[in-house]
Amino acid sequence: MADHKIVVGSEEWVGLTQLNIPAIKVRVDSGAKTSALHAMNINPFQRNNETWVNFDVFPIQHNGKKHISCEAKVIDRRIIKSSTGTRENRYVIKTALHINGSSWDIELTLTNRDSMGYRMLLGREAMMGRMLVDPESSFLLGNFSDEDVNSKYLLKQENRNGLKIGLLASNPDLYSNRRIIEAGELLGHDIQFFNIRQCYMKLDAQTPEIHYRGGKILNDLDAVIPRIKPSMTFYGCTLTRQFEALNIFCLNSAAAISQSRNKLFSLQLLLNNGIDIPTTGFANSPLETSDLIKMVGGSPLIIKLLEGTQGKGVVLAETKKAAESVINAFKSLNANILVQEFIKEADGKDIRCFVIDGKVVAAMQREAPPGEFRANMHLGGTASLIKVTAAEKKMAIKAAKAMKLQVAGVDIIRSSKGPLLLEVNSSPGLEGIEAATEKDVATLMIKAIEKHVKFSSKL
Repeated sequence: MADHKIVVGSEEWVGLTQLNIPAIKVRVDSGAKTSALHAMNINPFQRNNETWVNFDVFPIQHNGKKHISCEAKVIDRRIIKSSTGTRENRYVIKTALHINGSSWDIELTLTNRDSMGYRMLLGREAMMGRMLVDPESSFLLGNFSDEDVNSKYLLKQENRNGLKIGLLASNPDLYSNRRIIEAGELLGHDIQFFNIRQCYMKLDAQTPEIHYRGGKILNDLDAVIPRIKPSMTFYGCTLTRQFEALNIFCLNSAAAISQSRNKLFSLQLLLNNGIDIPTTGFANSPLETSDLIKMVGGSPLIIKLLEGTQGKGVVLAETKKAAESVINAFKSLNANILVQEFIKEADGKDIRCFVIDGKVVAAMQREAPPGEFRANMHLGGTASLIKVTAAEKKMAIKAAKAMKLQVAGVDIIRSSKGPLLLEVNSSPGLEGIEAATEKDVATLMIKAIEKHVKFSSKL
């Protein structure tokens, strides 16, 4: 009877006490058949001639310090198709679900859900006959504050002999920054967020220093991850250069970041390294507008502001007249611009290759929304998994190397004359690439630091 069913929202808090998990936030999804739990370090073993697994659960999103070591009997192994279409052979366990004073056994598949928004997914099989879902509501059974959650997890912090890593950025709540901090903590490192604006430095031959708000000295860091937004490029690179002067390893150098932010210089650098780009023109005088348009093959063509980022300051001019108007308008503002041939056959799609330490670790295809020509996630574009060709992979690696970037988002477009390189990003976002590929890119970034500073885990 519906009267006896628990009414839940699209997200709720539940307990898995048999796994020593007092509270975990779940995504209630009646569209998914099976339930899934975020698990790491999954290892099978035999007990009384039965297969069991031990695994680690990090039950609190964006917190890599609190973790539970669990073990459970395996009841099945199943091929599960994820929301991105990836198939994975998962272990299945049975455990008690506690919610709103009630408890019953459910089946859970174990998988890495780091790129997902929730540590647990509650599917319809676990809800059958017991729950009704109000998808417009959340936490109908009560929400927990951070203090409430922390009080439920009175865990001893392990004394880990990890690295001291600084994340140099502007927004601690950004998905990419939260994921990097979480990945660093999970690997046993002391990783802290430092707001670029609140860092300042002492330039001195004998005792150079970098300070953070309140006078905290940052000279003892082992490594720094610079994630500098475009408007902070000058000061962010100055800080990064000071860390380098203190012999602190920086995942991307100040020089590499600076040249990647200079669109014209970076294109010249790529061409000098034998990397193909769309035909591009650059000029400072409006007198030769017509010849500039002709130079890149005529209309339609792309017009870009040199300082534009994330699709801003980029215009598609459909006709020569429209192109002349836009170019002259930009120049009347004394704005530096590039004009570039329009690759019509790309059909609003491009490829983002995520390069770490000379390897393409993940790749996705981005597609522009209807009525838009820019395949940009910030403009409502969509991302999907894609298999890149050997030529595209080689181009991405070569581009990152040419820019001297350890970490880079390399954007490539497919044309009738082969792959062409659009741009190299020194602070690529993680949200789209992790969701599309289900790869733990944040952890790979931390492992690149471990390699460069010759860190050997004592765990």
